[in-house]
Amino acid sequence: MKTRNTGPPETDWMNDLLRRYRLAEPVWVTRPTMPPLEKYTEQLQTIWDVRWLTNNGQFHQEFERRLAAHLDVEYVSLFCNGTIALLVALQALRINEGEVITTPFTFPATTHVLHWNRIRPVFCDIDPVDFNLDPNGIERLIGPDTKAIIPVHVFGTPCKIDAIQAIADRYGLEVIYDAAHAFGVRHNNRPIVRAGDLSVLSFHATKLFSSIEGGAIISRTAAQKQRVDFLKNFGFSDEETVIGPGINGKMNEFQAAFGLLSLDTIDEEIASRRRLTDVYRKGLRGVPGVGIQSDVPGVLHNYGYFPVLIDQEVYGMSRDELYTLLKEFNIFTRKYFYPLCSQFSCYATLPSASAANLPVAERVTKQILCLPLYGTLKEATVQAVCGLFAEFHAGTRR
Repeated sequence: MKTRNTGPPETDWMNDLLRRYRLAEPVWVTRPTMPPLEKYTEQLQTIWDVRWLTNNGQFHQEFERRLAAHLDVEYVSLFCNGTIALLVALQALRINEGEVITTPFTFPATTHVLHWNRIRPVFCDIDPVDFNLDPNGIERLIGPDTKAIIPVHVFGTPCKIDAIQAIADRYGLEVIYDAAHAFGVRHNNRPIVRAGDLSVLSFHATKLFSSIEGGAIISRTAAQKQRVDFLKNFGFSDEETVIGPGINGKMNEFQAAFGLLSLDTIDEEIASRRRLTDVYRKGLRGVPGVGIQSDVPGVLHNYGYFPVLIDQEVYGMSRDELYTLLKEFNIFTRKYFYPLCSQFSCYATLPSASAANLPVAERVTKQILCLPLYGTLKEATVQAVCGLFAEFHAGTRR
């Protein structure tokens, strides 16, 4: 057992906390809510009987139809994962050169797909409240080589879509939304995935909605969907015709079958996460130095994540110290997103990656911490986490 080397009083305090709060089993930042095994087994039996494992089988077709209905959109193209979907989205809009303005505060895939498409990322600072791309910083970054904007709905909170679209229209730019966190989110009763020219979803096992691995592109027109579907299947338009260089981005039957069952329980999952989010907010609201996000008026949230900001000066310890200390209590959080994509060695030399260009993102990445949140998490565990936050703050003050 680790304790800080500052003398017996602190050792006694830490030992007391460990006795009262240490959890018997690890609590991870997320955990997939699994569908009933017997139902998945039934679907596996069908796959075994039919022996159609991939290439637009019956589960793939049904999943695509039901997903479109659930998301209230017309055109869904399923993918093996969200990264390949984002890669193809750029190709679908013929963006394979020049510059794209995006956020540094995101998962690396958002930036990596630009590199793979031979596009130079241009990093724009983020909003201090919602952590999304700040529209006020976009226009000064637009140059003769700018082709598009890729904003991210970080933690499922919608970007300022009207402001971003106005800029895109003014300069003739495409907008592709990385909606990996935004499954089912609505803004003014409109699906957030309807924003922009294309939206890309992720169904990774760590996401709110999962098909084990997987993703999707939400197109605006039938012609867009047709091009996306050609590109994700090697460019085939029929058995003997290849219309252009495509890739293998197809979702297989095993993923689609899992995704169909996940659709059956997604509303219950969101409701559970909302209840636990309320517990977190109530338990942490009075702890000095812990910043929490509130629901946005007019937004139907999906409660996929519970991020907090740790103000070291007020709270009494840094985010990194808290992250490490929580592990001793079997609580495993994540620093989403640290480091910034702009801080990776492969992008750090870009002019837009300068820390002076990204003051808000540089601050937030040092303070952000995502706490455990998933549908089967026990309310008592959330209360214990909140109790520890309060105890740690009180202990640092003593």
